[in-house]
Amino acid sequence: MKFKKSLVFIFVVAAVLVLSSGVMAQTYVVGTNASFPPFEYVEEGEIVGFDIELIKEIAKLQGFEVEVRDISFDSLIPGLASGSLDIVAAGMTITEKREEVVDFSEPYYSANQSVLVHEESDANLTVLFGNHDIGVQTGTTGDTWVRENLIQTDILTGEIRNYDSYVFVIRDLSNQNIDAAVLDKPVAETYSQNNPVQVVAEIITGEEYGIAVGEGNEELLAEINAGLEKVKNNGTMEKLIQKYFE
Repeated sequence: MKFKKSLVFIFVVAAVLVLSSGVMAQTYVVGTNASFPPFEYVEEGEIVGFDIELIKEIAKLQGFEVEVRDISFDSLIPGLASGSLDIVAAGMTITEKREEVVDFSEPYYSANQSVLVHEESDANLTVLFGNHDIGVQTGTTGDTWVRENLIQTDILTGEIRNYDSYVFVIRDLSNQNIDAAVLDKPVAETYSQNNPVQVVAEIITGEEYGIAVGEGNEELLAEINAGLEKVKNNGTMEKLIQKYFE
């Protein structure tokens, strides 16, 4: 009798394990750079922001889990290529160069670049001309724009200074170690609220942000696009925009 009861118990446990393994959600590793408020930033030790809420909502709607990791921006695409990351949600602009090595979702946000100076500065857009030092985050579209439009054309004869994080860009601008910074408009406006810096110009670049996956990962890309469509249709996208940008 004992043997039969034990045998029944083993079968029940085995059945539970099998059923549990069948319903366990897939977990994807999401890479971001949490120095890009309001899209991603650290608050009380937790990575939060527009992109983070967005990808978590997409995951919930599509039935998968996400694990968010904070790494340097210029390591995000290599992370997808190496397989250490599955998804990048980092306010990343869709560009032809990036599309050569990763696949992007449908666009979810549009933005331009802005020029920031110290709050005591009288400079305007002309700070990008001549012998001035401009700060940018390495690997961003602001970095590319300054190099292609100012450095290569000799319009800017000062230095372009690269930083791993916008936190360091803003810190040096606040300390007046650089003359200006170029970064995405919504992020520039966020930094200007809590630091001694001000936005003095907008550069119309017409950028669109997308969520990136490894090249050729069509199944995951389809899941993200499906979730993104649901988020737009069910009103969640509008709520996130109101929460973070209005």
